[in-house]
Amino acid sequence: MGKIINLARSVVQITGPDAQKLLHDTLTCNLSKPLEDAAHWFALLAPQGKILFEGLISADGQDGFLIDIRSTDKDDFIKRMRLYKMRANLEIIPRDELGVGWSLDAQSGAKQDVRPGMGFRQYAADTEGWNADLDAFHAARVKACIMELGVDFEGSNLFPHDIGMDQLQGVDFQKGCYVGQEVVSRMQHRGTARKRPVCVIGDAAVDNEIICNDKSVGSVTSAKGQQAIALVRLDKVSDPNACFIGDAPIQLAVPEWASYAF
Repeated sequence: MGKIINLARSVVQITGPDAQKLLHDTLTCNLSKPLEDAAHWFALLAPQGKILFEGLISADGQDGFLIDIRSTDKDDFIKRMRLYKMRANLEIIPRDELGVGWSLDAQSGAKQDVRPGMGFRQYAADTEGWNADLDAFHAARVKACIMELGVDFEGSNLFPHDIGMDQLQGVDFQKGCYVGQEVVSRMQHRGTARKRPVCVIGDAAVDNEIICNDKSVGSVTSAKGQQAIALVRLDKVSDPNACFIGDAPIQLAVPEWASYAF
């Protein structure tokens, strides 16, 4: 078994008879079906459809859920969910005693991240022996071309389509209304999403501008070795094998999980 890496993230528990309904009605993912032993990508959007918070959600007992979220977002997320709670019969509890671990291989009690290549999440109070070196996690994330709030983008800047959530079960287009649903649904049905995450092969560093036909088409958001993630305008890339960072040639490719193309 591989080592467990401590991601230094936070856990929020939402539990009670009305927990599933509240979360299904506010978050972007589908919570009408059992989550089993998996961790699903979700976002909580602003009414204008842009991402305020994103993370992973998994089942916790019969009527509870664990929210795995960036630590600096925890308090604001709890505050917003308590506004939506109103008279719902549930509790929103910060589980500060729990650590969030990651491993590429399955561990006892771990929940599989449904996003391809993203391994497993572990939630435990005993984190002794967990590794604090995040290199392996970021390498896996960059290889899988998965964007992350606080690393690749900041809140209120991007739509779910911009980071590929629509391709990875992070957004459900069949369920009823949720916060920001109207804007996101319109982007889906009109096919207006143009900005997308793509893989970069070559020398790249964060914030490098990507040039195609002497025009900027996007920029690098994360990099590890000879691989990187970039957020680009697909409609502006005429040839993904003829792009540059400065004078250095690079290649662009859509992630293996993506159905979109240049």
